[in-house]
Amino acid sequence: MNKIRIGIAGYGNLGRGVELAIRQNPDTELACVFTRRDPKSVKILTEGVSVCPISEIAAHKSDIDVLILCGGSATDLPVQGPQLAEMFNTIDSFDTHAKIPEYFAKVDASAKKGGNVSIISVGWDPGMFSVARLYGNCILPEGKDYTFWGRGVSQGHSDAIRRVEGVADGKQYTIPVEAAVEAVRSGANPELTTRQKHIRECFVVAKEGADKAKIESDIKNMPNYFADYDTTVHFITQEELDRDHSAIPHGGFVIRSGKTGVNGETGHIVEYNLKLGSNPEFTSSILVAYARAAYKLSKEGQSGARTVFDIAPAYLSPKSGDELRASML
Repeated sequence: MNKIRIGIAGYGNLGRGVELAIRQNPDTELACVFTRRDPKSVKILTEGVSVCPISEIAAHKSDIDVLILCGGSATDLPVQGPQLAEMFNTIDSFDTHAKIPEYFAKVDASAKKGGNVSIISVGWDPGMFSVARLYGNCILPEGKDYTFWGRGVSQGHSDAIRRVEGVADGKQYTIPVEAAVEAVRSGANPELTTRQKHIRECFVVAKEGADKAKIESDIKNMPNYFADYDTTVHFITQEELDRDHSAIPHGGFVIRSGKTGVNGETGHIVEYNLKLGSNPEFTSSILVAYARAAYKLSKEGQSGARTVFDIAPAYLSPKSGDELRASML
């Protein structure tokens, strides 16, 4: 069996998670890791696999079937996504919801130009939660969607605060507002603002001499990330961050509250719930499954950008249609 050769662009928490996920999928293999750091300083788990400068990535086009982009959505993916889609079949976890249509259009143009398949915004939200929302809307057209995240560490939001001027390190926790959750699960169908659904809590290590008041203001007023939420910023030491905030748990749930019947007298609640011990490891496992889908689509001669809405579930599995029908249907 020819294995799907996967490249990893960026070897942070997400990149390490992808390497672990590849080891659990016998039809895939790690082909190369690309980094902006000195390759000699990057130690990976897989023996015999090269770590190369990302500046030399174009020279490896023939060595990779699918490239998984593991950079952040704030500044990395908006540049890397369109750029690399022209050279490779790609998977990414772009998660700035408000900018997905714009990002999709740019990646789509590049992927079509290069004859490649690029599946964007893959993860659990956007990603698996998006699919849950779509199914809920299709099945219960009269109803409302509710999405809650946490309590857990958001990688994208943590990355965003670490890029604020004066910040040395930081973690961000997303916390559902319990009263809002209870109202939704009761079938009350409340109208909830963004601010009423979640709290954002940041733990920040400031650089020596940095203006903490400005850091706090920059975080709280950051569009698409914190401006629409009640946000608390705690300044702590690096030692405290390492001691108390080293894990990366997360989770959340999508709820569709709907009605059926002649007069809408029958209520239904559909809920998809995740409790994740490691956000990056779970997200990486989704990325690898969609890498398999990108590979299959590419072999069919397709090109352009896709989202999770466009991918049939069977494309995610290494099993044949006969095997799936016999074991899971």
